[in-house]
Amino acid sequence: MPVDRVTLAEATETASQWITDGGSPRLGLAVNAGKAESMRRDATLRAVAARADLVFADGVGVVWASRILGDPLPERVPGVELCGALLERASERGWRPYLLGAHQVVLQQLASQLTERGIDLAGMHDGYWSTLSEQDLVAEISSTRPDVLFVALGSPRQEAFLLRWLDALDVPFAMGVGGSFDVLSGQKQRAPKLFRSSGLEWAWRLGREPRRLATRRALDLPLWAGRVTLEKISLYTYF
Repeated sequence: MPVDRVTLAEATETASQWITDGGSPRLGLAVNAGKAESMRRDATLRAVAARADLVFADGVGVVWASRILGDPLPERVPGVELCGALLERASERGWRPYLLGAHQVVLQQLASQLTERGIDLAGMHDGYWSTLSEQDLVAEISSTRPDVLFVALGSPRQEAFLLRWLDALDVPFAMGVGGSFDVLSGQKQRAPKLFRSSGLEWAWRLGREPRRLATRRALDLPLWAGRVTLEKISLYTYF
């Protein structure tokens, strides 16, 4: 899996340049340990990683693996922080973002906050469009001519959507942002800084939402750690 060796500041600058240039559609992909492990069985996720123009380490597990395997990434690049940084640039530079995903209440609250900051939204749509075909939704988004598209549909749905429609959307930069709208709107709280800086944000999330332990994604984390460890001691090829 390709991962770009970038800091948050560098990822922000790279995406900003693409947005400013307004060229052919570019795709950003946030990867964490769970998503990386999912790629072993999900061909769509692998195709997105191959297509993406910017692949960044959203999770501490990917950074940890890079260090264990002797090819260290400079730092974690949280998707919510990259999204927030680009929205700040939108306020400064007059970019028109489009917001897709999350619940309507969350979306309305975030849109209101962004408007107060002087951001001119190209448009928005929640993550539920049963009365609208996906093709019609894409046409609607494209007609607004956004400078940047943030898609909060959860993984792997958001990645599959962008892979299918990136060219038709014709937006300079697009990225999946998972639950970022909930955090940026204030509906959900991020882990305290101590947990984030020590790489234990995942533990804080499990403490807040223990039902995560019952998901397949929870199993992916120890599988990822095990594979990385076996790779380190040169036993991976035997398992």
